[in-house]
Amino acid sequence: MGRIILITGGARSGKSAYAERRAAELGGSAVTYVATAEPLDREMERRIAMHRAERPEGWTTRETPRDAAAAVRSAVTATVLVDCMTVLASNVLLAADVEGSGAAEAAVRAEAQALCRAALERTGTTLVVTNEVGMGVHPPTALGRWYRDALGRANALLAAAADEVVLMVSGIPLTIKPGR
Repeated sequence: MGRIILITGGARSGKSAYAERRAAELGGSAVTYVATAEPLDREMERRIAMHRAERPEGWTTRETPRDAAAAVRSAVTATVLVDCMTVLASNVLLAADVEGSGAAEAAVRAEAQALCRAALERTGTTLVVTNEVGMGVHPPTALGRWYRDALGRANALLAAAADEVVLMVSGIPLTIKPGR
């Protein structure tokens, strides 16, 4: 049975750096990195290039904007890092947006459930990075509210399944659900 470590926090709180350190501690150079971002504009292309360059040599990268569960299931390393549920939820929500809020939220929930199942059914540890979006400003648009609600519920689902949950605050990890 697999183990999930959920790393959450605000934007630029140090989530990814912390997750990468933990993944390296657990797996050394045998880590599968599941990257969910899509290069939809030049700024995102630069961010993706920067993240690629910062990853340790030897890590296997799987770029998958949707169906992260398939990448987790197919990983041959014991340690998998999914970075991040925040972007994955956005990708899934935007693909289902034309069908309305209920369909969009159901699609994000299904993605999170599949990710949980894949992580728990494998041997090893899956680290999942996500943003805590429920503490911010109330989104002024319907799409923003759908996203906040869908990601908040997906995060709750992941946290319930996780063996350990870490909240990053200003670069400081706070364990809010200790590992078993």
